[in-house]
Amino acid sequence: MSRVGKMPVAVPQGVDVAISADKITVKGANGTLVRDLNPLVTIKNEAGKLSFVPVDDTAAADAMSGTMRALVANMVHGVAKSFEKKLTLVGVGFRAQAQGQKLNLQIGFSHPVVKEMPEGVKVATPTQTEIVISGADRQRVGQIASEVRAFRPPEPYKGKGIRYADERVILKETKKK
Repeated sequence: MSRVGKMPVAVPQGVDVAISADKITVKGANGTLVRDLNPLVTIKNEAGKLSFVPVDDTAAADAMSGTMRALVANMVHGVAKSFEKKLTLVGVGFRAQAQGQKLNLQIGFSHPVVKEMPEGVKVATPTQTEIVISGADRQRVGQIASEVRAFRPPEPYKGKGIRYADERVILKETKKK
């Protein structure tokens, strides 16, 4: 059995988990997440701990038990505490401004770039050069952060662009005469 799949997921106070025939629903303070269940994995809720058991002894069922455990653990963490990605703008005149569910970026183009945030994802700008994207769904938060970064990824000569807060950009040496 998968090592990850063997570990139970603890359900914290204030989080409700409902398991139906083909879906699992996790409700908490930060929203509700729903995921389809895989037929190769059985989920049991025993006194606030979720356990994931493969249906048979195949390698696919074993691997899927670990995958489902990780996905459900992320759902439980997301509705309880929320996920967060931090981005930093590096460059002269680069600015970000959050207005409700929109993110306005001035990143060196002749026009401002506006990114609309989907349902369940919040954006904040503590300073003009910092962006904080947060939400309950880990995959969606990471995808939105990746899309914002893709507007102006860091270039390798000066390092200007949008980067993750913990990202290190390795600068290339310029051409010599």
